[in-house]
Amino acid sequence: MNPVKIRCVITDDEPLASKGMMGYAAKTGFLEVVAVCEDAVQLNTVLKQQPVDLLLLDIEMPYISGIEFLKNYPNPPKVIFTTAYERYAMQGFELDVLDYLLKPISFERFLKAANKAYDFFAARQTAVSPYFFIRSDKKLEKVLYQDILFAEALENYVAVYTTEKKILTHATLKSVTEMLPAQQFIQPHKSYVVNIQHISAIEGNVLHMGSFQVPISKYQKEAILEKIVNNRLPKK
Repeated sequence: MNPVKIRCVITDDEPLASKGMMGYAAKTGFLEVVAVCEDAVQLNTVLKQQPVDLLLLDIEMPYISGIEFLKNYPNPPKVIFTTAYERYAMQGFELDVLDYLLKPISFERFLKAANKAYDFFAARQTAVSPYFFIRSDKKLEKVLYQDILFAEALENYVAVYTTEKKILTHATLKSVTEMLPAQQFIQPHKSYVVNIQHISAIEGNVLHMGSFQVPISKYQKEAILEKIVNNRLPKK
């Protein structure tokens, strides 16, 4: 198994809190801090520019709270809340966050949350079963990972395109993505998840898979191309 590296963003309006978590993250060896934001507005911009796995997210911030941001952002990364207020704990876990850290945060407690995140992403990377089930038309359909071309978010539904058919399920793209092995699937755009094995060509900001085309977000193009090509391109 390849080592798990977790790309994370720290968002906190207290500079000292952000600095402390940056130091803690560096000590873990597997949390890679790709950005530090002062509020959810900055975070919103960052998430549109690069792929992120995990948010270390404060709750009470200017403009919009961490909870409201998480409720309204489509298909957000996994979240660890970091806050001085215990009263938001129930809301946090209703939003399926990985953990809830109360300030002041000790390194011991931070490491426990970080390890929980590591276990979550490691499990996705080493998915044992070659398939999962999708609920569609009042039945459960077995879908092999290798047969999936891509999945597309459609408001309250997700369309899963396989080599044989299209399956429509009442779910979020985030919930479907969490069922897929991370080393095999990428998210080139907020509305799509793609099976790398079925990409036949890359043209500009478009991925080709047979007769299908999926857009690449211009903000994520470099990172996405690196994952797809992964040193499989001869040098000039």
